[in-house]
Amino acid sequence: MTIKLRSMEWFEGAVDHSFQHRSAMRAMGHVPESFVGKPIIGIFNSWNDLNSCNYPHKELVEYVKRGVLLGGGYPIELHTITTPADFMKPSDLPYRNLMAMDVEETIRSLPIDGVVLLCECDKTTPAQLMGAASCDLPALQLAAGHRTPGVFRGKTVNYGTDTWKYIDDYKAGLLSDEEWRELEKCISCSLGGCPVMGTASTMKSVSEMLGMMLPGTSSIPATHATRKSAAEATGRRIVEMVQENLTPSKLITERSLVNAMKLLAALGGSTNAILHLTAIAGRLGIRIRLDDYAKHSADVPLLVNMQPSGTFNMDDYFHAGGLSVVIRELLPLLDGDCLGATGETIRDIYGRVPTELSDVIRHLGEPVMEQSGIAIVRGNICPDGGIIKLSATSEHLLRHTGRAVVFDSYEEMQERIDDDDLDVDADSVLILRNCGPVAIGMPEWGAIPIPRKLLREGVRDMVRLSDARMSGTSYGTIVLHVAPEAAAGGPLGLVQTGDVIVLDVPAGTLNVRLNPVELEARRAVWVRPKPRHVRGYPKLYADHVLQAPEGCDFDFLRADSKEEAAFVPPIVGRG
Repeated sequence: MTIKLRSMEWFEGAVDHSFQHRSAMRAMGHVPESFVGKPIIGIFNSWNDLNSCNYPHKELVEYVKRGVLLGGGYPIELHTITTPADFMKPSDLPYRNLMAMDVEETIRSLPIDGVVLLCECDKTTPAQLMGAASCDLPALQLAAGHRTPGVFRGKTVNYGTDTWKYIDDYKAGLLSDEEWRELEKCISCSLGGCPVMGTASTMKSVSEMLGMMLPGTSSIPATHATRKSAAEATGRRIVEMVQENLTPSKLITERSLVNAMKLLAALGGSTNAILHLTAIAGRLGIRIRLDDYAKHSADVPLLVNMQPSGTFNMDDYFHAGGLSVVIRELLPLLDGDCLGATGETIRDIYGRVPTELSDVIRHLGEPVMEQSGIAIVRGNICPDGGIIKLSATSEHLLRHTGRAVVFDSYEEMQERIDDDDLDVDADSVLILRNCGPVAIGMPEWGAIPIPRKLLREGVRDMVRLSDARMSGTSYGTIVLHVAPEAAAGGPLGLVQTGDVIVLDVPAGTLNVRLNPVELEARRAVWVRPKPRHVRGYPKLYADHVLQAPEGCDFDFLRADSKEEAAFVPPIVGRG
């Protein structure tokens, strides 16, 4: 089937503007004989000198270009903003939406027939998927790959999860200053994403599950030669997808999104994926409700024994067969008729994967953990819900009653948490609020540190509550994304130090032991926190961001229906 190429509107449309467009291409060395009539493939690069995760794309883009040319297309490299999670303060989440807008509007306004999106770091992958979903042109992602684990004192250490563990050890006095400096040098020893099942690895896996990344490519290390051949194959395949008109809306469907939710549970995936999947679906007019995550993961055990929910790292996972093996093992619980990036069904793609299961990837009947996935809790603290990652919790804390220790801001928490005079014990419930999307962009502050004096006593987990997020590499019995957030008037803002908190995860409840009259009396005197941002993009974000259960996308970018999600083409004429 031959389709009409969108780029032809620019290059073979009305005489006056096609002359202008072809002449502009000639100025950059692109002669019309080379590109007119061929699919123009926009390769969206997202590296910069502060994004160590995405930096490999500086080289990988050349292999994508080669694949596009070999496939009969014409490659055009474009650059968008990027979101280096290590550096963006106070939170990289708001810039996910900005990057999604950057991707969407660049695609919309330029002569592009298909898209390759170069991703890796936490928010780059969902941002690109959101933008691609809004435009609905054929699109594929290529990840940069995960970084190499390090070695510290003869033991493998993984950037991300082990970082948090060693921070606790250092604060507890178990590491010297010299050892701390040594760890800094060796824990992160190559480019690429975190080598554990954090947000980057989770979202790459989700992308492949949704058919937005070539099968078998999401798990390849950044340093492995196969990553380059994957780049070339991605370039070839996107040209075919343009001819097939295989677009995101045909791949990201209600059924494939349910598959992705099940995959999250099997992987022990990042809680951040809940925000991202919900936002991606919303761009296509598909509504995912918070309870859907619990519903669809209820019968899915943890199959992957990897940090932060298990023992191993992404290198071990790759050598055990990676995501392809996980999906093959999970197929009995999936809708196998959903399409992958090759245009085949996932049953056909992954059903033929040869595998021998290992300690890293377990059999469906012999999992790492019977109950995995996401639990949802509701109550008078969080009427719109809070989430907890079952695979990362301490079982003895899933039913817990304790006295609240409340911090009204991150700055206050940082100042007080390690004070030896802090009135706290192992049964206390730590609460951090005013850290939600409206308040300050919802940073990854939810994994509230264990107070130093308790670390010295050997305490390594406590019940913690927050309207913030948690790094996908983190762990602990932590209720996150409490909604509505405190700064938006949520009842979390009414809790006081000394109140009794009752968490019952099996029952799905989280409450403060106060009668409604007392809560209403507190609400009558509650004062909304002063806005942290009064201008620029942060103010735009605070004014238009949706709450966590709706994915923290902008209200003006989420489609209310599939019809409203339809791509609006530009009017091609003189610029």
